[in-house]
Amino acid sequence: MKKILIILLVAFIIIQFFPIDKTNPPVNPGIDFLKIKKTQPEIAKLIRTSCYDCHSNETKYPWYSSIAPSSWFLKNHIDEGRKNLNFSTFAMYEPERQAHKLQECIEMIEKEEMPLESYIVGHQGAKLTPEQRKQLIQYFKQVKAETERSMVF
Repeated sequence: MKKILIILLVAFIIIQFFPIDKTNPPVNPGIDFLKIKKTQPEIAKLIRTSCYDCHSNETKYPWYSSIAPSSWFLKNHIDEGRKNLNFSTFAMYEPERQAHKLQECIEMIEKEEMPLESYIVGHQGAKLTPEQRKQLIQYFKQVKAETERSMVF
């Protein structure tokens, strides 16, 4: 048993030499969702607090992002989040894709799938109240409708 614990400790120490890259891609405010959609400060704060760490190029890495293997899980989660929806590059999406992403936001918030429970554990401020969920859903529906009206068919 002692041998196994020593091996596990040595393995844990060794994996610390393989850190994640915490470099955020550059941010261009001219293509950021909150800027281009002229989001009201109250709603913008909700989106920043509950969404931006995983769905933008403005990730604020927590202390545990320096400890493997949790850092690897975190980095993968952020990469997947940005791949699925990146608010920092929202203006680069075609209008049809913007509308689709907004619909996905609505559905994920309605089903309480976002923000993820695993994220909320470490970020209690990201937990949305029923009223905040309602506000975000209403806001995303409004922006989606505006986006659809602006599409050329």
